[in-house]
Amino acid sequence: MHVPTALDVVDGEVRELIQRRGLDPFTDPGPVRVLVRDVVADYSERSLNSALPPIADPESVVRDVLDRVAGFGPLQRYLDDPEIEEIWVNEPGRVFIARRGRSELTTTILPPGELADLVERMLRTSGRRIDMSTPFVDATMPDGSRLHVVIPDITRRHMAVNIRKFVLQAHHLDELVALGTVTAQAARFLEAAVASGLNILVSGGTQAGKTTLLNCLCAAIPARERVITCEEVFELRVPLPDVVSMQTRQPNLEGAGEIPLRRLVKEALRMRPSRLIVGEVRQEECLDLLIALNSGLPGMCTLHANSAREAVVKMCTLPLLAGENIGTSFVVPTVAASVDLVVHVGTDASGHRRVREIVALPGRVEGGVIETADVFTSRDGRLVRADGYPPHPDRFAALGFDLPTLLGDGSGGRP
Repeated sequence: MHVPTALDVVDGEVRELIQRRGLDPFTDPGPVRVLVRDVVADYSERSLNSALPPIADPESVVRDVLDRVAGFGPLQRYLDDPEIEEIWVNEPGRVFIARRGRSELTTTILPPGELADLVERMLRTSGRRIDMSTPFVDATMPDGSRLHVVIPDITRRHMAVNIRKFVLQAHHLDELVALGTVTAQAARFLEAAVASGLNILVSGGTQAGKTTLLNCLCAAIPARERVITCEEVFELRVPLPDVVSMQTRQPNLEGAGEIPLRRLVKEALRMRPSRLIVGEVRQEECLDLLIALNSGLPGMCTLHANSAREAVVKMCTLPLLAGENIGTSFVVPTVAASVDLVVHVGTDASGHRRVREIVALPGRVEGGVIETADVFTSRDGRLVRADGYPPHPDRFAALGFDLPTLLGDGSGGRP
């Protein structure tokens, strides 16, 4: 027979009062926090003169009850820990976390049925759902973390849950320099390239830091520009005054109402953008992005790839998914003319994220292959200047940037 603990009793009393007073733990966190503290204080007094189990640490009970009723239960402490980047659950007894790029199996064991309850709570504010007809879901949690869930029978026995926390360790390129992600010289060059309106592709593997780098590049966009962002789920936080952010939408129960990323890119062009940012290109939306970039609209995006050159090849392949009438004879020269720089970021053996290479596309195609030039490359684990130059030197000059000085050993930048 299960004997209720002090935590169980307080939890039950708090839930009853929340229901009686019509409070919503997610929209009324302040009153709920006060309520929990009052219930814990009242319980502590009653336990002195009754058979109720005593509370050894009231603050700990307050925190645990808040996690249960207003947070995400046993997972909340991992969401609150700024060092933890990702949380994933393979089954109720196997909860993993990633800290500084390395995975750890935790001691957390979720009671039966609690994981499903937590997922339902996580999806509550997103407007998205998961069921047998939609066994996958990708959503944004209230704190900005990205949630992905798969349910049986797509998975073998248990639902698989991934929570990728949006831990912005940097908001500007200078902060990435301080973290050792990029050198000061490369950061100055990238800042000038963004200000000059070059089209930049950020490539890398999963959890390599692509979104953080893209966000820092966006911070270098001149404040007068109007920026439109398109994402599967909201992750980017562009620190500029004139920004409109859009995300995709799943179909409803009748199978209607879906808004794919490709539609967002098309709609963005009708919104008077000065700059178009696509969180990540995966499929045929790559074609619409290329057409937009080729029309003179500056833009940036991220892409999964193992190297900068592989990213260029992938940019030439993805548009072919848009239809049989799209061929390499159109796509390859369009990529060569539309993409100016590829910044490749990766994770080293110690879990540190670093820019590995910055490659320029001069705009030439030889034998169906796009020419590239290394602007910065890695040698002995360090990002160093190579001998390549970016396209459009006139754009740099128009803003007062001297490219040879910017890429040389001097202090560089504007004269």
